[in-house]
Order: sequence, then C-alpha cells, then structure tokens
Amino acid sequence: MKIHSLTLVAAVICALPTFVLAADTTAQNPAYLMAASGGVVTDASSACWRTGEWTPALATAPCDGMLAPVAVAVAPAPAPVMAQPEPMAAAAPMAPAPVLVPVPVPVPVVQKISFSGDALFGFDKSVLRPESRTLLDGLVAQLAGTTSDTITVTGNTDRIGSAAYNQKLSEQRALAVKDYLVSNNIQATSIVARGVGETQPATAPADCKGDKASAKLVACLQPDRRVDVEMSGTRTALAK
Repeated sequence: MKIHSLTLVAAVICALPTFVLAADTTAQNPAYLMAASGGVVTDASSACWRTGEWTPALATAPCDGMLAPVAVAVAPAPAPVMAQPEPMAAAAPMAPAPVLVPVPVPVPVVQKISFSGDALFGFDKSVLRPESRTLLDGLVAQLAGTTSDTITVTGNTDRIGSAAYNQKLSEQRALAVKDYLVSNNIQATSIVARGVGETQPATAPADCKGDKASAKLVACLQPDRRVDVEMSGTRTALAK
C-alpha cells in the first residue's frame, strides 16, 4: 500500500479524492491522518496519509503492514536442570569376623607310672615276659604324644636275697624296660636306667614278716618288686 506524507500542502490534499478506511488498529494512532468518522484517510490507491509524527515504530496495519512490529513469542526459559546427585557407591560388604584359631602351646608334663615286677618279669628274672609287652605298649602310646626331656626307669626288688644281688637285679630289669622303649622309637634327650635294689620298698617291715623265701612272703612282698617310669617334658595342647 502506498504511503503519503502530510508534508504535502493542504491544497494538494483537497485536490485529490480521498477515502476513509474503516476504524481498525490505526484508530487513534497519531502517525496517520484520521477522518472525523475515526478511520484513516487514504487516497484513490488506498494509500494511508501519514502525519509528521510517523515513525517506523508507530507503523501499523493495514497502512504499513510490512513495517508493523511483529510480536515475537518469547519461548519461556527452560526450567533449571537440577543436578542429579551422584549415586552413592554401594557399601563394601563387611569383612567376616576373624575366626580365632586355637594356637597349640606346649604344656609342661610330668608322668610317673609304676609297673609290677611280677607282671613284667618272672620271679628272680630280668627278661621281659611276652605278656608284659601289652603293658609297655600302653606306656609307649602315652609317651608318643609327648616331647620328653628325660625318662628315668628305676628298678626295684624285694628284700629276699643279698643287697648286692638285689641291686644288680634291679639294674638289669630297668635296662630291659629302657631297651624296649628305645626299640619303639621313644626318644628323649636323656633316658636313664637305674636300679635301687631293695632300698625303696613299698611295703612296711611289719606288713610282711620273715626272711625265708616262702610262697606267703613272696606274695606279700610283691609290691616291692616293681619298675617305675618317670617322664618330664611337654605335651602340645590348644590354648584357651
């Protein structure tokens, strides 16, 4: 649409045929010449008449549709993006409680076992009976679980016979028991075989009367005829 300026003299205006646009968005706009009816004055080519106050900022449709400011829809600002918290690392599984394992510790041990001389030897003999091995095997089993420092084998006799004879007999019986232990792999720092003859009786003089080797006296003095085995060392046990 053509546009005219009011800088033209009034005479020109009066000479040209004029038309009035219907009142629209140009109503009350000081940039355009307004008719008394409220519409914009136009010429024969429908061009709107501008006033001296016209500026591009006041342009409006339909007179200056190309220049009219277009409302630009402003997109709403995006909602702020909240930072997502970092996922927490899974807690490491708890280590199992330590299992306390009992620690083997050496325990001091002292053992003393007495064997009947009659069970080990025949009367007035120093050779082990065949059946005596069952008794001595039990001793071997006990000593096998022990670390022995010293093993002392002591032979004893009754009072029948001379003291010298009984001393020698007691030593021979002690040595026979020692040899049996050694032959069954019983080891010790020191294995001692000794005889004490009739000097350490288990019976009292009043218990068995008489000096002759009667069957009654021999039976009564039986506790005196014995072999004592004493061991000192350590045994492994679990600490509490």
